[in-house]
Amino acid sequence: MSTDVTAKSPAPAPPGKSGSAAGGGLLWLVLDGLRRNMRQYGMLIALGLIVILFAVWTGGDLLLPRNVSNLVLQNSYILILAIGMMLVIIAGHIDLSVGSLTAFVGAFAAVLMVNHQVSWPVALVLCLLMGAVAGSVQGLLIAYAGIPSFIVTLAGMLLFRGLTEILLQGQTLGPFPNGLQKFGNGFLPEVGPNTNYHNITLLLGLAMIAVVVWQEFRDRRRQQEFSLDVAPTKLFLLKLVVIVAAILWLTMLLASYNGAPIILIVLAVLVAGYGYVMRNSVFGRHIYAIGGNLPAAKLSGVKDKRVTFQVFLNMGVLAALAGLVITARLNAASPKAGDGYELEAIASSFIGGASMSGGVGTVFGAIIGGLVLGVLNNGMNLLSVGTDWQKVIKGLALLAAVGFDVWNKRKSGS
Repeated sequence: MSTDVTAKSPAPAPPGKSGSAAGGGLLWLVLDGLRRNMRQYGMLIALGLIVILFAVWTGGDLLLPRNVSNLVLQNSYILILAIGMMLVIIAGHIDLSVGSLTAFVGAFAAVLMVNHQVSWPVALVLCLLMGAVAGSVQGLLIAYAGIPSFIVTLAGMLLFRGLTEILLQGQTLGPFPNGLQKFGNGFLPEVGPNTNYHNITLLLGLAMIAVVVWQEFRDRRRQQEFSLDVAPTKLFLLKLVVIVAAILWLTMLLASYNGAPIILIVLAVLVAGYGYVMRNSVFGRHIYAIGGNLPAAKLSGVKDKRVTFQVFLNMGVLAALAGLVITARLNAASPKAGDGYELEAIASSFIGGASMSGGVGTVFGAIIGGLVLGVLNNGMNLLSVGTDWQKVIKGLALLAAVGFDVWNKRKSGS
């Protein structure tokens, strides 16, 4: 496909002539770019529309700095789970155990810190190791024993939930040390002169803008070097302006309150790290390969069993991290913690563009899907919508996302 998309537009006026025609040419570029990248941009546009609708319906309460900070804190553990779940689904599997494993790790952390007075940094490391062990066992059964992931993780869901109740003896256990509480609820410290804004948050926002701009230009240059299709220059610059404006708006919003939550920095590191792995590493390409076409991947020399094992080991570690975050946020471990989290993570992945058949999806998409659910939850809570109707609306959102994936496949003939 030629990259000279402007040649097909209805003859936009040259510079200096007919501004309306030039504007129409840019509009055509935007619409054509959206049409050709609907899977990539569809849910991003949907997220923007949902935010605007709930901002209007709540009289602006949705976008208050305090509420935006709470939105990040309330959904951080789901977003962490969604990153790992996206990798699992891309590889062509599913994990139903992450909610129960999250609760189990939280209970394990409570027993270590409350009952045995283990320092919280040591307990954090031990909990992550516990998650790695749990993920490894499931990965071995799925990859090397050949048991379907649905069965293994369904058994894990029951097993970890039972172990959680055994550890806690049916009781809530807490509180936790202040250091761990800050991990789930804390904000970056304030330094420097009084500017009426949180200085570190402002600096981090500017740094993120610089990194994003550099990454976008780098990716575009690499695509051009390999003679791949790239978006027209006007559309590329428009996309860049929108991204920079969104980051700047969020930065100013958070900096006007308490600053960036600590867990937001953790999430940013995870998104950047996993995004790089999935885009640029051999491991990431192998995950896409075994999910997209397993027989072809095997013939190409991909060690599918090892990759599958590593994917579930990674999921176990991220589930443990999510367990620590939610436990720190609630300042207590509960036998009912993590209930339904696996469904939220799976829904976030599919809403964010994952395919039922595997081989399709991005880490950024998982975050977008999680934010769609998070904004829906938060907005409906602000509007005092009952939990029954909230479940109906979220179910319809998931159904619409999967239906869009099926429609998109049929349209492309894949």
